[in-house]
Amino acid sequence: MKYMIASDIHGSALFTRQMLERFRAEGADRLLLLGDLLYHGPRNDLPEGYAPKEVIRLLNSVKDRIFCVRGNCEAEVDQMVLEFPVLAEYALLEWNGHLIFATHGHHYNTQHPPLLQPGDILLHGHTHIPADETWGNGNRYWNPGSISLPKGGSARSYMVLDDKGPQWRELK
Repeated sequence: MKYMIASDIHGSALFTRQMLERFRAEGADRLLLLGDLLYHGPRNDLPEGYAPKEVIRLLNSVKDRIFCVRGNCEAEVDQMVLEFPVLAEYALLEWNGHLIFATHGHHYNTQHPPLLQPGDILLHGHTHIPADETWGNGNRYWNPGSISLPKGGSARSYMVLDDKGPQWRELK
């Protein structure tokens, strides 16, 4: 299984289109979104190409290939317009014998981790900064960054995960 993992769209139709072009080009089986899909949030400026209604249309066009966790900007009203589940606090995946705990990052993160076994992986967005770090009890922390509002001097980015491991890519 090949996953494309992205986070923190924040309502940008411009970067959602680019993300979906990359999704097709990567040949990924599934698109895992780590929250903050439609709304820019009170701490962020409007991203370039801000058009949440267009983001809804674009994401719904690939609804059978998406799974998603809830970000701190998701509300129940978002579930009324998105045709795939968006309100789960986390998702569990298995990769090469390791558990991946996928979440947005505002509740569970390296400062407030979920219960993990040694070698398990915490995957989240929220910070808008790509990361691949070892921490805790031999655990890994992965963050794909943000496709629309990168922070910390990072580029717009996403991840690809397949049997070869995680690969970070820039959204150009």
